[in-house]
Amino acid sequence: MKAHEKCPVLYLEVHNEDGEPRLPLHTSVVLFLLSYCDCTSFQVSLVSPTPGNCEPLKAHIPTFLNASHVGMECLPPLVRGCRLPSVLDETGRLCRAGLAVVLRHIINRTLEANPSRNDVLALLGFKKTCLKACAEVSKWTRLCELGIPYSVEGHLRNPSDLETQLPLPILALEQHLSEPVKVHNDDKIRRQKLKQQKQKEKQSTQGSADCDPTQTNDRLELDAALAKLSFDADPQSAARESSEIRKVKTTELPTLEHVFAEGLYFTLTDVVLLPCIHQYLSSLQTGAKNALNCLPHLLRWYSNVQEVPGVQRAAKACGITLVTPQPPSFSPSEPAEQHGPSSLLEREETSQQLQFVGGPRPTLTKLRENGIEAAFSPHPCPAWTLPWEQLPEAINPTEGKMSDVRAQRKRQQLNNLVAMVTELARPGNTIVDFCSGTGHVGIVLAHALPDCQVILIENKEESLVRAQSRSGELGLPNIGFVQANLDYFTGPFDIGVGLHACGVATDMVMEHCIQARAAFVISPCCYGFIQNANKFSFPRSKRFQEILIYKEHMILCRFADQTAVQLPPERRLIGKQCMGLVDLDRSWAAEAHGYSVRVMTMEPESCSPKNNMLVGRPRRAEEGK
Repeated sequence: MKAHEKCPVLYLEVHNEDGEPRLPLHTSVVLFLLSYCDCTSFQVSLVSPTPGNCEPLKAHIPTFLNASHVGMECLPPLVRGCRLPSVLDETGRLCRAGLAVVLRHIINRTLEANPSRNDVLALLGFKKTCLKACAEVSKWTRLCELGIPYSVEGHLRNPSDLETQLPLPILALEQHLSEPVKVHNDDKIRRQKLKQQKQKEKQSTQGSADCDPTQTNDRLELDAALAKLSFDADPQSAARESSEIRKVKTTELPTLEHVFAEGLYFTLTDVVLLPCIHQYLSSLQTGAKNALNCLPHLLRWYSNVQEVPGVQRAAKACGITLVTPQPPSFSPSEPAEQHGPSSLLEREETSQQLQFVGGPRPTLTKLRENGIEAAFSPHPCPAWTLPWEQLPEAINPTEGKMSDVRAQRKRQQLNNLVAMVTELARPGNTIVDFCSGTGHVGIVLAHALPDCQVILIENKEESLVRAQSRSGELGLPNIGFVQANLDYFTGPFDIGVGLHACGVATDMVMEHCIQARAAFVISPCCYGFIQNANKFSFPRSKRFQEILIYKEHMILCRFADQTAVQLPPERRLIGKQCMGLVDLDRSWAAEAHGYSVRVMTMEPESCSPKNNMLVGRPRRAEEGK
């Protein structure tokens, strides 16, 4: 990139421990990817909480980056409201925050600059979805983006109890790596593996001098993976298998073993894990070598990653000295699973898969007998509407490919939310549109409330870029954009808004608002997707918890989704009751934190099958009015 060209700024965190600067693992991961990609598309700023000498970090920062240093107090407001790492684009209006989001953006910028980098494109994995799902809903992303880095950071701060207590995320990864791999169209690779096994058996029975009895059968997977990375055809793949191999049933073929974290191929997940696992294994090698016996599959993965072209070069540029791990004294009779849970990911998944039998009537009756029924507050301004005919075209939901009927319903939904936000907002307020999509709510609010600052938060890059483009057409000066998971936005705000926040996203937005002591206007959606999550358990309120068990609450959620117009009126009525009860539980949970909450119905009710609206404000703010 030419010196005079303006480029996005990549902000990376630096810790100070005992007066010495140190790179947290998230920063090390980003630097490793930059080096692997040879990416020069960013201006890199190292962010220190206090002024200090960052010269000791020089060996860990690739020289081509020419990184500068900046204090927390000098960060742009949009970046200051997000967790690092983060990237501020050339306009200064769009901030990407969070490890997975930033890493995927680095890959995309690298490919924009050099589309021939197929090795970089391969990092995005099958259908380019590697680590795309946010950590709030994906257990795998949460394990890789949060669980592993944080557990290793914790261990490095206090490594004393290693031999008796390995971190649960590390054990979960070890278990994951021990499981068979299932990939699309794997029949040919599995038949090649069977052929290889039969050849070894034949050599062994004949006592061949070339047969190494200690050699494992896992090299085939690694060779196939490396061949794909280099885009060289496997010379054996073109040869037709013998009839003996072709006739073997698919169910009788040998399984494929993990070569890399997501299966046979090197992806962004391995980039995230390598600096973390390297530091963890190095610490074990020094202070608790016996613990390596519990991690044979992790050691094998660590060795495989080192054979990937470009990994050793990138590691060296970041001051990471990769070593050959010592093989543990491990035998199949002593599986690693005995040292921890059989599978954290599998166990957590199983706990959510409850079987629902019967309808909602027993649960509704049980609540009614305890004095609980769905109740809705009256809409304060049912006829309020925006002057749609007078608004610029870029604000109108008809923009894009939306049908006229759907656009009309969307305008009605926006009328409801904007009316409630207008009632709550004061000049100078910051309003956050969570799960903003292409900006239907946030852009209208920024136009209707020019004295307020509006921030749109969305995890999907394509949607947020479109929202930024629409905003640019309007020239709105009071709007900013953040591509991030909700947890990565930490800035202060006064009102949180969410239109059709799916499943637990409604609860996440409410929780974010409660932590910030902000008012909220939220329209829930996808009640059937609600389930116990990392931060939430259901029912939410103490009153509901005293009456319903989790399974009964899930029955309410399941039937709350049955409000579509094509359903019989009686079923829609029951669905509306279930919606009201689920949101009543949510409102009582918020009231326990000092909020006053109204559950109401949008007007007209036909604007959406999911027409509930939760409007809450801290009681102290309400009493001051």
